[in-house]
Amino acid sequence: MTAFDPQRGVKLLLAGWQEAGLAALPTALIDPALLAGWTTAASVPSAVSSAATPAAPSAPPPRPSFQPRGGGFGSASTPSAAPTNPLPTNINTPASPQTVESRPQSPLPKTPAGSPPPPAAEKPLFELEAAPVPRPAATKSSAKTGPVTPEAGGLPGQPARGAPALESTRRSLDERTQLLTVLNDRVKACRRCDELANARTNTVFGVGSAQAKLVFVGEAPGADEDASGVPFVGKAGQLLDKIIAASGLKREELYICNILKCRPPGNRPPEPQECANCREYLEDQLAILDPDFIVCWGAVAATNVTGKQVAIGKLRRQFFEFKRAKVLCTYHPSYLLRNPAAKKDVWEDMKLLLGEMGLPIPAG
Repeated sequence: MTAFDPQRGVKLLLAGWQEAGLAALPTALIDPALLAGWTTAASVPSAVSSAATPAAPSAPPPRPSFQPRGGGFGSASTPSAAPTNPLPTNINTPASPQTVESRPQSPLPKTPAGSPPPPAAEKPLFELEAAPVPRPAATKSSAKTGPVTPEAGGLPGQPARGAPALESTRRSLDERTQLLTVLNDRVKACRRCDELANARTNTVFGVGSAQAKLVFVGEAPGADEDASGVPFVGKAGQLLDKIIAASGLKREELYICNILKCRPPGNRPPEPQECANCREYLEDQLAILDPDFIVCWGAVAATNVTGKQVAIGKLRRQFFEFKRAKVLCTYHPSYLLRNPAAKKDVWEDMKLLLGEMGLPIPAG
């Protein structure tokens, strides 16, 4: 390491102060031994004055601001602070009558017209983004009007209602008939499911007594139902008529409807969103009828009425609740056409229903 040279250090220090625009420094502040070491007068910086006390200038010279080398966090309009201990430690520095910090600062000199603009300040090492950091989009929650329970009747994907919900209450026959007619007109004009609306021949609203205490709810219309506009008139409907007769009931005393009011193309199973689109009409139908009992024929009807996402075989032989009605679930007549052995299971379910309704159970 090169040894420190006090003479060279003071010389460089004074030269730096002179370039920075500082006023002349009295020679009393410098060790005479260091001044004597300079061989020529030219080597002594002009910042050193031979007078003990410097003459006060008429006006302080302008003090241009400067930015430390390397930019850093400095600003072009903020002057750098003077060194806290600029002289070597072996030099005795008496208190100066006027320190650098106490000198008045003059305004920055104006750039003459026609002169080149000052260089732009260097970019800070760390710069915040001007635009705020975008936040991740909120995750869209599942469309649900309420918990999936038989009382609430809400299912995932249920759309906004097109009319105020009807309350289940005792109404006169004329009121029920009029409300069912208005609701049927809304179903005929519905186009929530484009595929079903474009392919349908007729909407299949429902048929039966407006004073029925027992309502049958099926899955969706088939080809025969789409052609006639009446639910359960095909082969599955004919089998349902036999079940009704064997139970000692009459079809005209019941009310029969489906979850969907339009036929799915090719008699395919209804999509969950299609069931959700029709949910409003089913709820209003049941609110107008206000039945005591509901029988769900098949898994689609059972899931949409009870809200239970389980197999139909696990929903049998027990009652659920929808509003104030008791709900029984059993196999769909079309399933019985493919699996005749399941007819005895349906008959057991019907006997359970008749016993709960307080009706006589036919021998069979």
